[in-house]
Amino acid sequence: MDFWLLLYLFYKKRQEPLEEISRLCYDKARGEIMACCILCPRQCGADRTQSAGRCGEGADIRAARAALHVWEEPCVSGSRGSGTVFFSGCPLGCVFCQNREISRGGVGKTLTPGQLAQVFSRLEAQGAHNLNLVTPTHHTQGVLRALDLAKPAIPVVMNTGGYERVETLRLWEGYVQIYLPDLKYVSAQRSERYSGASDYFEAASRAILEMHRQQPRLEWEGETLRQGLVIRHLVMPGGLRDSLAALDFLDQALPKESFLLSLMSQYTPTPACAAFPEINRRVTTYEYQRVAQRAVQLGFSGYGQDRRSAREEYTPPFDLEGL
Repeated sequence: MDFWLLLYLFYKKRQEPLEEISRLCYDKARGEIMACCILCPRQCGADRTQSAGRCGEGADIRAARAALHVWEEPCVSGSRGSGTVFFSGCPLGCVFCQNREISRGGVGKTLTPGQLAQVFSRLEAQGAHNLNLVTPTHHTQGVLRALDLAKPAIPVVMNTGGYERVETLRLWEGYVQIYLPDLKYVSAQRSERYSGASDYFEAASRAILEMHRQQPRLEWEGETLRQGLVIRHLVMPGGLRDSLAALDFLDQALPKESFLLSLMSQYTPTPACAAFPEINRRVTTYEYQRVAQRAVQLGFSGYGQDRRSAREEYTPPFDLEGL
């Protein structure tokens, strides 16, 4: 077969998923929710106008809190706080989730895109350094409509568990100035056991590369980030080998000067972890220091945490504040 024909067919195949997601899931003019949801890697195909998808959410935007938040990385929280909106539902479902009240507990208030736009504007008026959207993927259509209405003059942060489709991230291009993803696992066994997603690393690694394509450099405004990529990794009990593998991936995949690494020690077991005794404890000093030492050896820039950060009070109350 002719080389150029082969190249065309390869290009066409690569484009089909984006065309499919645009056609089935996202109409910019109307912002209609999909009848066959494929926004996240689950691609559950749910008709979310009739029932909840795998994320636990239906067609409406739902959120549980909107307030200035000071417990993010210093480059995000700054001196005045990050204007953080916690969205209800989640494509993952980690057994150790600290936000389980909203990710799986059903807590949240229904908002129209217009109401969410007003929330964004209030946070900006309160002096927020940025709009920090926590787990917004499954609400993509409504959130993008709200951003179109609000037209924020401050950066937008997409704060995500890392379990994303590249095709969906492309819908956010131009809206997001700062990507703040997790890289939770490399091991398919661990991601399946604790998050029910054996394909986590496959999805998250591709997603991080796409986020980096969209925001390939760090741009600062004083001590706060204006644009860029900050990658979080939570050190987990018994996960030393997996953590080192995550660092090795980032070392090989991205130029170190082009992003920040946030190495977290705040793992706190939840009641659900009782069924998983190997992670039903805090991270030891040895486990965290081994990972931190490797990060220093590899030359990463970013942030670490004192083990005293592993406290449940760092999770805010999901009491519908600001909504």
